[in-house]
Amino acid sequence: MKRFLIIDDHEVVRSGIKTLLSDIYKGIIVDEARDGFTALEHLKQHNYDLAMLDIKMPNTDTLALMETIRNDFPEMKVLIFSMSPENLYAQRYLKAGARGFVSKDSSMDEIQRAIEIILSGKKYISETLVELLASNVSKSQMENRFNLLSPREFEITTLLLAGNTISQISKDLNLGVSTVGTHKARIFEKLNVTNLLELKEMADTYHFGG
Repeated sequence: MKRFLIIDDHEVVRSGIKTLLSDIYKGIIVDEARDGFTALEHLKQHNYDLAMLDIKMPNTDTLALMETIRNDFPEMKVLIFSMSPENLYAQRYLKAGARGFVSKDSSMDEIQRAIEIILSGKKYISETLVELLASNVSKSQMENRFNLLSPREFEITTLLLAGNTISQISKDLNLGVSTVGTHKARIFEKLNVTNLLELKEMADTYHFGG
């Protein structure tokens, strides 16, 4: 009997995916986790065939969670299932140990295909990501300056580019305002920019999130 874990803070998403999985795989067990803490509690208690992980959840550093899963549960297969842009996040999460990345906007057929490919022991690489990887190689963007950022700096950069203020980021990531300000200063220093406008121009140059 197969067992799946859905890690997502939205109950309606968990319910929808649970229904989809139950239709595909009869008689399965599907557990749900609303954040990183409850996900790890489940992982300690059960062996799963697959975990489906959202990227953005309150009080959860999902990139760190992914790395913890890779280190502590090396046999665990994880499919990133998120509304976050694939071209921005997929490579980082695949590097951290995920077996694939699929958008919540994807068709049911694509989601099922991604699940089955990962369950077979392979990685799921979408056509979008294949094109991105090819573009990165041809344009040497794999060496872009954004790769200098730590995972936390990378996360804060994406939030800054999305228009979030330091206070909003502080609340979302459960960090002190001064800590976020320090990260922002380090980001600007590493990227050699002095303001948000220059940061956005650099992001456009590297198609960061575009």
